Amino acid sequence: MALRSVYPILVAFLLSSCASYKYNIMFKSTDGVVPEPVTDEIRTLERNYVIQKNDLLGLDVYSNKGERLIDPVPELSRDNGTFENQEDDPRYLVDLKGIVRFPMIGEIHLEGLTLRQAEEVLQKEYANYFKEPFVLLTYLNKRVIMLGATGGQVIPLTNDNMKLVEVLALAKGLPNDSKAHTIRLLRGECVFQIDLSTIEGFRQGNLIVEPNDVVYVEPIRRPYSEALRDYAGAVSILVSLATLLAVINTL
Repeated sequence: MALRSVYPILVAFLLSSCASYKYNIMFKSTDGVVPEPVTDEIRTLERNYVIQKNDLLGLDVYSNKGERLIDPVPELSRDNGTFENQEDDPRYLVDLKGIVRFPMIGEIHLEGLTLRQAEEVLQKEYANYFKEPFVLLTYLNKRVIMLGATGGQVIPLTNDNMKLVEVLALAKGLPNDSKAHTIRLLRGECVFQIDLSTIEGFRQGNLIVEPNDVVYVEPIRRPYSEALRDYAGAVSILVSLATLLAVINTL
């Protein structure tokens, strides 16, 4: 009788804990919201990233068309200490007006320009101080956010036109407890449903990612095993209590 009275409690406990695991699934489709298909235009659209508000830029300026950047005799530079580790390079913020404040040349509006266009603008400004300057700009905070089965990660976009599979590879791929057929990419107001479980799904869904995209890989939930793992202590107490009651009843 003691075990029979404990079993319903244990079953109800497991069922309630299983229901709670459903709340871990993110970005569920609500009524009337359907993920958009990945069209050929979206998948193959290539473009250079442009400078936007709140971007962080890295700046290197060289004279004589970049003589230090392309060193004909690197051994001499190494002997002179050129290759020693220096302090962290400064970062230059694009403010809410699209303006960046640089050393010597002051404030310049760069929002909406590609890196190449911005480098040409800065080269003209630094020509007032250096002979035939060579300017190299880099992005420091273009990134994609990874959530779900891959864990919370921020993947930097080191190149223009990186594809989804490249970003997943940088996130160490898809773990065993992930659904390759349920990957969502959130881009502003758009949501794309991507299936990488098949070759055809890969061809259709391996689109070019953009800065600030959110990639969510839905995890596979195993509610019963997870509930037993998380509540092993409580289950052990219930089993011990049932055993104790059974022993008492036999006395």
